Amino acid sequence: MTRISILDHDRCQPKKCNYVCIEYCPGVRMEEDTIIIDSKTKKPILSEELCSGCGICTNRCPFNAVSIINLPEALDDPIHRYGQNLFELFGLPNIKEGSVVGILGPNGIGKSTIIRILSGELKPNLGNYDEDVAWEDIINYFKGSQLQSYFTKLSKGDLKVVHKPQMVDLLPKFVKGNVQKLMEGVDERGAMEEVIDLLELGSILKRDVSKLSGGELQRVAIAAAALREADFYYFDEPTSWLDVRQRLNAVKVVRNLAESGKSVMVIEHDLATLDAISDYVHILYGQPGAYGVVSHMRGVRVGINTYINGFLREENVRFRKQPIIFDVKPPALEIEAEVLADYSSIKKSYDGFSLDVDEGEVQHDEIITAFGPNGIGKTTYAKMLAGVTKPNEGKINKKVTIAYKPQYLVSDFDGTVQELLITTAPTYGTNMFKTEILKPFSLEALMDKEVNELSGGELQRLSVAVTLSRESEIYLFDEPTAFLDVEQRLKAAKAIKRVVESRNAAAIIIDHDIVFIDYISDRAMVFDGEPGVKGHASSPMNLRSAMNTFLSSVGITFRRDKETKRPRVNKFGSYLDRKQKEKGEYYYLDS
Repeated sequence: MTRISILDHDRCQPKKCNYVCIEYCPGVRMEEDTIIIDSKTKKPILSEELCSGCGICTNRCPFNAVSIINLPEALDDPIHRYGQNLFELFGLPNIKEGSVVGILGPNGIGKSTIIRILSGELKPNLGNYDEDVAWEDIINYFKGSQLQSYFTKLSKGDLKVVHKPQMVDLLPKFVKGNVQKLMEGVDERGAMEEVIDLLELGSILKRDVSKLSGGELQRVAIAAAALREADFYYFDEPTSWLDVRQRLNAVKVVRNLAESGKSVMVIEHDLATLDAISDYVHILYGQPGAYGVVSHMRGVRVGINTYINGFLREENVRFRKQPIIFDVKPPALEIEAEVLADYSSIKKSYDGFSLDVDEGEVQHDEIITAFGPNGIGKTTYAKMLAGVTKPNEGKINKKVTIAYKPQYLVSDFDGTVQELLITTAPTYGTNMFKTEILKPFSLEALMDKEVNELSGGELQRLSVAVTLSRESEIYLFDEPTAFLDVEQRLKAAKAIKRVVESRNAAAIIIDHDIVFIDYISDRAMVFDGEPGVKGHASSPMNLRSAMNTFLSSVGITFRRDKETKRPRVNKFGSYLDRKQKEKGEYYYLDS
């Protein structure tokens, strides 16, 4: 069994620990160079050849900076390694002309490394991080595979790649002027009118890019990528900030590229969108920040179901102890519970926008989800409920304590994650916090990080965790899945459920991920109206009724996968799509 040693350079602080890893290493005590000190960085270097795998250095390191990992199987040489004791990637996904290949896996597992390699930004070193590997050797390595031709063209500069980045909020820093000017400047395929129509960008063409919201920036970025002429298109998380309708419109744009003969690769954490957008899927497994393995290519349905089950049969690898279970909850099984809070009809008007909220009630031990188009008033409703904004008419009849996580997160805290938790998480240090919050959100690895240096996903996990740590009657989350991978979303869902049940509380969650909504919801609210002008929110109702109301308004139908019971999007105009629309069943609960 192959063993690798990983050192987290950001967490390693030899000045504070005085090289405790070296002091306790049995190999060093036997006068072997199992661990030595790098003369430049002054950080320890761990020899993977001499390491016995005893794990003493891992347990003794006070900053959890050392990992000794036994790989689950005899792997081939890595495609790329960043250096001694640093992340390594095993395998690359296949690229299929005229198809969309989806990449499914946790954050920090090598997805960005893959696109850097396939785009030519990073030359794969085949594990020889001390050498400049020749293109001839790289091409030889992939001899007989589809990637041989790909790297031959890439090495000669005969391949053009277009990349839609993950962080679309950085777009205004690089692009000046209005949206129309940008679209005209990148339209190499002559498809500007079609793409603008599909992504509903007509109303913002005259707007300056710097004045766009997150969802508008995402749609502009997708359009800009799709309009350029290239051989290979890569879309990194194209649905962040988008509502359900906009996500399905983005699917159409990407699918049109594949149907025109282009090769497309997509990283996506929304399983319903990934299912609709992809023809094939590669699952990535391993240990985030240490190593990643690209599994065999699978058809999209089989691939997603394999991920949900947590077991790669062909590779004989189990990467999750238990499968993800989707419960089908018919309305007939719903039980009336004690009312925790209720509110009258609420109205709020400002800046040319008005929101009407039907009267409703929140029950103990339930989770209510709220969904609808962007710009329809969901965040306004959350702010009124949380007491951040006061309604013009109506009121909450029974006052309750509310813990609120806003949609947009600001990392302006000056200090580490641990310091933030000590000052803002009332239950920090308790056994409950350790088991129900610290572990599910993987916060141990973030403790020594500065809060203002956290990534979007890390900041989201921290924000949800801090909210859950507060003793409240209602927990209110505005888009808690943004920037989280699939695994993190489902862990967050379980953590929210456990806290709500253990405290006899309730939660209200605003989100756009249908799979997440289906997994966590007891009841749901539907928001409709004219985005940016007028919004309306229904009373909480059973999930099936809410979904039928919402999906009928956007013309989308879902079915349930026969094996896993997860929601799947029906192709528009397909037999099932037509059949369900005829019955008025846009959201099937039976198999």
